[in-house]
Amino acid sequence: MNKSSRRTKLTRGIFVQYILALVIFTVAFFALFAAAYWFVRQFYWQYDDPVYQFLKFVQRFFVFFLAVPFIAGWGIITYFFMSRPLRYLDEVISASESLANPADEQIILSDKLKSVQDELNRARETSLHNAQVAKENEQRKNDLIVYLAHDLKTPLTSVIGYLTLLRDEQEISPELREKYLSISLDKAERLEELINEFFEITRFNLSNIELQFSRINLTRMLEQLVFEFQPMLNEKQLHCTLTAAPDIMLKCDVNKLQRVFDNLLRNAVFYSFEGSEISITAEQSDTSTVVQFVNHGDTIPPEKLERLFEQFFRLDPSRGTNSGGAGLGLAIAKQITELHGGSITAISENELIEFTVTIPVL
Repeated sequence: MNKSSRRTKLTRGIFVQYILALVIFTVAFFALFAAAYWFVRQFYWQYDDPVYQFLKFVQRFFVFFLAVPFIAGWGIITYFFMSRPLRYLDEVISASESLANPADEQIILSDKLKSVQDELNRARETSLHNAQVAKENEQRKNDLIVYLAHDLKTPLTSVIGYLTLLRDEQEISPELREKYLSISLDKAERLEELINEFFEITRFNLSNIELQFSRINLTRMLEQLVFEFQPMLNEKQLHCTLTAAPDIMLKCDVNKLQRVFDNLLRNAVFYSFEGSEISITAEQSDTSTVVQFVNHGDTIPPEKLERLFEQFFRLDPSRGTNSGGAGLGLAIAKQITELHGGSITAISENELIEFTVTIPVL
């Protein structure tokens, strides 16, 4: 039942009760008046009897004594029923004010406002849930920043240490110099990755993603992606295969969607068994384009699988200095995919991890 129907039902109920109360009052009033008139007619009255004089006075101003109580009764009944919606409104306003700082206690309203009570309690529960989620996200973000700040020190200390050796050791061999420079470069690149993670957190929280649509060759995009990842793949002796039709055309935001696939392939590389295979398949129907990333790795437990797309959630909470990210890659991938009107899902069983991205054909 929608809000308009509930409001109409409540208003109709009050109106029916109001009319019924007026009818009952009118019938009772005239029945009482008729009974009083019949009762008075049963006696013989003396002219000098005070009661008789009072009754003659009432008879003289019969219309006044009949109309005033009758109108007063109607007025009281009308006021009672007219003020009832205001009393209901006061209840709802008071209950609504409590939603600003929702408590664990249920909101209790009058029986007539049962549907409103249920809606307010649902809103209260949603508000409590959102507040708890926001608190947990904020805590995870704060913890992550602390971890990132701590990790910044490790490569920075190494860079400073090796550069100091290169400056102070004048008789260092060319081979050792090359080794120190190579290590310093590796540490500096890791330092750049960590700094980029800080910017990633800021961009994710402070900006809204807007799409710029264009028509692209999805097959070429995926081929280029695999090519760019060859150094990372070779480092873990991974083999990546792409299965797709020669020219799959797709209308999308090329930069944003490339970021989705980049995050998924990077995730597959991080969590694949060394020497295993990563497969990418792309298929297109009349209504949608489906891209799947499958890799061999440790089976993800169901409780973690459900949280993969949460902000700042890391499959491995330990902070390594050589891999892992801020826990935003999959969350951003989901947001971009949904902005395209699509969906992204993950399943994991028998040491297989599969991500499926579905984008509608526009």
